[in-house]
Amino acid sequence: MKNKAIFLDRDGVINKVVMRKGIVSSPWRLEEFEILPNVKECLKEFKKMEFLNIVFTSQPDISRGLLKIEDLGEMHKFIMETLLVDGIKFCPHDDKNNCNCRKPKPGLLLEAAKKWSIDLKKSYVIGDTWKDIGAGKAAGCKTILIRREYNKDFQKDYDFEVNNLEETVEIIKNSNKK
Repeated sequence: MKNKAIFLDRDGVINKVVMRKGIVSSPWRLEEFEILPNVKECLKEFKKMEFLNIVFTSQPDISRGLLKIEDLGEMHKFIMETLLVDGIKFCPHDDKNNCNCRKPKPGLLLEAAKKWSIDLKKSYVIGDTWKDIGAGKAAGCKTILIRREYNKDFQKDYDFEVNNLEETVEIIKNSNKK
């Protein structure tokens, strides 16, 4: 029997984004990394519904020389020690690398599905950008967009729209009853 998963984008879903000169950015050091409210409780609820919790994240600042792989490792170790997360998949590339793991391509989700024997059609992607939603759609997952001030103009094709992670718990509970 295959597993089902909740794929959570990292920045803007699990942790606060960092604003640099008015532009949304990822944290570059553990000191900047701050888990958003109620994330821990939501991940517990997903586990109760028998989902794997997998974080998937694009981190192009590695290839841009702005984020050290060691610092990324510290942040991901913190996530694994603090939250009920089964795994983390990340892409260190920039758009110019044209890799299969850079969102909106589904490479990270496909890798996770293979590694953890996940049925993507019974899984959800929760994200805050069109690239997260695009990766989820390309992989065949249901998609949930968390509205943020920086994505208010996003009008692409997603299955559900919410204001916070807590609202995703109810959507997923109700969807699984069917």
